[in-house]
Amino acid sequence: MKMYNQITGKNIHRLEALSDGVFAIAFTILVLDVRIPLHSEVHSEKDLIRLFLTLSPKLLAYFLSFMTLGIFWMAHSSQFLVIGKSDRNLMWLNLSFLLFVTVIPFTTAFLSEYMDFKFAVGIYWLNLFLLGMMLFFILRYVEKKNYFKANMSHVDEIKNSMFRRGIVAQSLYVAGASFSFINTYLSIAVLLSIQLYFAIGLYSKPSRER
Repeated sequence: MKMYNQITGKNIHRLEALSDGVFAIAFTILVLDVRIPLHSEVHSEKDLIRLFLTLSPKLLAYFLSFMTLGIFWMAHSSQFLVIGKSDRNLMWLNLSFLLFVTVIPFTTAFLSEYMDFKFAVGIYWLNLFLLGMMLFFILRYVEKKNYFKANMSHVDEIKNSMFRRGIVAQSLYVAGASFSFINTYLSIAVLLSIQLYFAIGLYSKPSRER
């Protein structure tokens, strides 16, 4: 048993491959909630336009979650660019992160169906917050065990940048969730702004070549 525990989770490449596969499936499942109107309900161009407009909440939620998964996939990929070792505990931390990745299609569908309700918006925000917390725990564990790549330059600078980015993101998520008590659509608009903020890289300052 001791020997088994020592070798479990050592293959970091399998961990990365599993993570990419889970993200790919989550990306794909997202669009399944957007269903094309039945042909029997369409009798004119106006009917088709009206039915298409009823899909707006689902399309908005799909767009938000596609960006969300993209942002977290890039954050996860960036972390594992500097991680050189793995073990059983890190494997379970990563699996916990992937658990919340697989929940995204559900919370997205829940949000699109009940966008007027604070509870639905809160559940979605909670999903994002937990994703961010798991990335933080992964990075803290890697720092504690010193699992960073030995030949990686500027490790401390990269690590601190990741921590700062995570803290900023989590703070913005908590602040954005509070807007749902005022108006759920305002909270969603804040979420869209936050995701665009990170997606287009406004937070990261371009590095100067020396």
